Amino acid sequence: MTKEAVETQKLNKAKKRVEKQATNPISGLSKAPELKVRKSASNVLSIEQQAPKIQEPENKQQRNEEMAPGLIATINTFNANKSHNRLYSGYASNPIAGKTVVNGNELANAVCSALKNRTDISELFVAIHNTCCEKLNSIYTGFGLYHETSRCIDFKLFSKIGGTYSSKIFQSDSENPIMECFTTQQPVILKDNKFLNIPYLKNSETIILPLMSIDKCLGIMLLGRNELVNNLELLGFIANYCGLFIHNFELIERTAKYANTDTLTGMYTHRGFQEVLSAELEKAKTNKTPLSIIMFDVNNISKINRELGHAKGDEVIKVLAEKIKQSARNSDIAGRYGGDEIALILPNTNTADAKYLAEYITYCLSCCFIDDVGPVKVAVGISTYPDCSENQEKLLILAEQAMIISQAKGYKEGMSAIISSSDFNFWDDEALSSFAQVISKRHSQLGINYEEELVQKFNTSEVKSHNHLKEMVTSLTAAIDAKDPYTKGHSTSVSRYSEALARAINLPEEEVQRIALGAQLHDVGKIGIPENVLRKTDKLSDEEWEIMKQHPTIGAEKVLEPNPGLRDLIPMVKYHHEKIDGTGYPMGLKGDEIPLEARIISVADAYHALVSDRPYRKGMPVEKACAILKDGAGKHWDADLVRHFIAIAPSLSTSV
Repeated sequence: MTKEAVETQKLNKAKKRVEKQATNPISGLSKAPELKVRKSASNVLSIEQQAPKIQEPENKQQRNEEMAPGLIATINTFNANKSHNRLYSGYASNPIAGKTVVNGNELANAVCSALKNRTDISELFVAIHNTCCEKLNSIYTGFGLYHETSRCIDFKLFSKIGGTYSSKIFQSDSENPIMECFTTQQPVILKDNKFLNIPYLKNSETIILPLMSIDKCLGIMLLGRNELVNNLELLGFIANYCGLFIHNFELIERTAKYANTDTLTGMYTHRGFQEVLSAELEKAKTNKTPLSIIMFDVNNISKINRELGHAKGDEVIKVLAEKIKQSARNSDIAGRYGGDEIALILPNTNTADAKYLAEYITYCLSCCFIDDVGPVKVAVGISTYPDCSENQEKLLILAEQAMIISQAKGYKEGMSAIISSSDFNFWDDEALSSFAQVISKRHSQLGINYEEELVQKFNTSEVKSHNHLKEMVTSLTAAIDAKDPYTKGHSTSVSRYSEALARAINLPEEEVQRIALGAQLHDVGKIGIPENVLRKTDKLSDEEWEIMKQHPTIGAEKVLEPNPGLRDLIPMVKYHHEKIDGTGYPMGLKGDEIPLEARIISVADAYHALVSDRPYRKGMPVEKACAILKDGAGKHWDADLVRHFIAIAPSLSTSV
């Protein structure tokens, strides 16, 4: 083809482009302007627009009046945009050519709104894509985050018409513009999108921006639309804003994971376990399915820590955790419930199936030999929803109670015993003792008033015999000891001292036994006293003392009164803090107004308080305690009873 033919072809193409702009934005003409071709010295064709001649108005006012109103607005807008900060206005050097001007403030506000209340990174990407399509008229938007483990960028592209495309760009693919942007941490501007190799994707200019946060590149953001380069600074600001949001989201996710993950075992922490259990119980309630909890406790862990060191104890716990994770089903959830306790949630599992799994786990543990320790032995307790209880805290308490019983049986039998809370009688000595241990250990964490429940169970239980009654009384005193560890064993000792004093004054045996029972319950009202008052080691304030003085009345009216078989014990419990001179409480009785049984218990109570250790002092010798009783005879205590008690005191054991 000759040079003239080539030049003519170029001219025709140029003419066609101009004809497409039939309406000139300045003159408002509907006719395409004429073209003049000028050949330069270098034989390069240049195209000049020859607009039709317009008669000039005589003055400026006439010129403004004759101009189209829309034109004035267009020029004013153009001038205003040129004066804006380029970062926010998307400064356009030639708006006459039809380039879109981006309102920076409007776009920034739209991005902020899109990010608000987002709790998932994928939601963030969709929201930013929708914002870019609406405010920037972008054809497509892409996002990619770098994964250090696989050393690649997971890239996902969203098109304006609703299509999506995903791929992985590996770090070794250094020629890929996406990886180039990530590596150099600089924007990459392309005239087309052929490198994406996505069929049917409309071609356009493409800009790739790094997602930066605190001098670290997290990935890339990609936009497709012509003339975006004119808004590079604004787009960079948006990309960095998204990068900061993603970084914050990852930090929150990581913090939540660490907060709910035990570093030693990799299982849930106590808090995380409680949250999962709550959710699983809701599912079980909705689906009307059973749910079991298995609790494991390493036997002799304190001895292992003490004699072999905590590193060895941690090794044992890690072995237990690994065996539980290996043996549990995919639907089961394990958590470190305490220092050496691991609990397992078994959805849709009854007690029998829970026992079967527990047996398998204990067998696997028995095959694990640890240097200097030998096979791992554990205590195992099970509770099941809804058979044992429908309350979350009660289920955990029952599982732990069963685990403590398992621990005692395991020591006796030399092997792990698997105990369910449905396997034992609540009033058995072993069950009562374990219940007291659980209450003592976990009381500050409980959200349930177990004292109320215990009293209700006590009052509604049928008394079958005197021994059965003693078992029930023991349970109440065990609960008191659990609440007030400083006076552990106090009720039992006072009962024994009262029984000895009653015999010393030759009371009938039936009366002696009744006094021993009443003495066992003399402080039962403390079950209703707040722990902050009961456990306080300093001197009680006047307000706290008034609360403490209510325990005789609480014991008599709340615990004994509802039970017909125990009402004859009320005088002993209610009046054991009355004094001979009338300065006692709660009624201010004096002398013989105070029942004899209450006076006996008062002496025994005072003596044990003197000879036992308290947090603020050591226990006194028998001689000093007897001297104090003698000094208070006739004022605080019955003088005749004090004389008899001093005579038998040396023969009483003072160990507490």
